[in-house]
Amino acid sequence: MKIQNFRDLDVWKVGKEIVLDVYRTTSSFPKEEAYGLAAQMRRASVSIPSNVAEGFNRFHNKEYRQLLFVALGSCAELETQVEISSNLGYIEPKVRNLMIEKLDHESRMLRNLVKKL
Repeated sequence: MKIQNFRDLDVWKVGKEIVLDVYRTTSSFPKEEAYGLAAQMRRASVSIPSNVAEGFNRFHNKEYRQLLFVALGSCAELETQVEISSNLGYIEPKVRNLMIEKLDHESRMLRNLVKKL
């Protein structure tokens, strides 16, 4: 299958799944976190597939690589926020483990794509 746009990329698809997971998970956070940790986690998660998509539509591999590095940074940021949320008792250990596993998978895919460019 030929990649015709960013929607064909598995790295974008997994990134989008992460966004949906984060929105579902943070919807049960305490109300006082609506503009704090929950909002930060949502922004970091949306950044991942957004930077993959933006990079795909750039004309130069150097720009694409830079945006993939931004997505990688957002993965690390979100992983930290998931850990903090878990420590605060906002996320159950099972959910935390699944989110960390998916973020690890996404990070590996991003690194592999950077290497191929």
